Amino acid sequence: MFRLSMATIGLIAASSMTHAHGDVAPQPMNTDALPDVGEEWLIENPYRDQGEEVWKAAIEIGDSGYNQNCARCHGLGGVSGGLAPDLRYLEAEEYGDEWFVERFQTGYTQNGITKMPAFGELLGQKAAWAIRTYIETRPDDGELDDVTPRLIQIRDELTAMADGGTGDVEALRSELNTVAEGVATGSGAPVADSVAFRAVSLISGDQPDFAGAAEVLTIGLSAAN
Repeated sequence: MFRLSMATIGLIAASSMTHAHGDVAPQPMNTDALPDVGEEWLIENPYRDQGEEVWKAAIEIGDSGYNQNCARCHGLGGVSGGLAPDLRYLEAEEYGDEWFVERFQTGYTQNGITKMPAFGELLGQKAAWAIRTYIETRPDDGELDDVTPRLIQIRDELTAMADGGTGDVEALRSELNTVAEGVATGSGAPVADSVAFRAVSLISGDQPDFAGAAEVLTIGLSAAN
């Protein structure tokens, strides 16, 4: 799988961020649901290995925080349009973490112009690692292309079940889980936060949310196209 090296990302940052981000006020993030990480800034993502509950909370908070603070330059869902580095390809290990958190803390200035504000003091370390967790779990390009027609069918089945129709919930869970397990991340992280992953999570447990899962598939597949 192709990944950008840190040197390549640095060059892209220097040459491609052609419009200023610095005039945009960082939007606050509520990180109360995440464990504290201390005052001293870490160089490795602390939420990567703290269990599924913390990991999912970090993704949810990071999703909102990224799209409020970062998507304007780095692209919705982490998919860059070329004006800024595609952060999905930062390696999900200490080397990529260190580059990310340093840039998050201090921002980026070129020729006296702020291309990216310093978020560290304003948003804090928990917000930084939540955004990092969200970014590193983004699927690589094209990972759902082959299964999109089937996911659309599953979406329609879930919609019908939400309206009172019948269906084999266990079979759908199993199928969505198989799809989710086959989705690779751009960063090399072992699990992708794909629409299949989110949908199967919503229909698992004692109170499956068929409507929510169908909506996740509708929005996610529309965004991918």
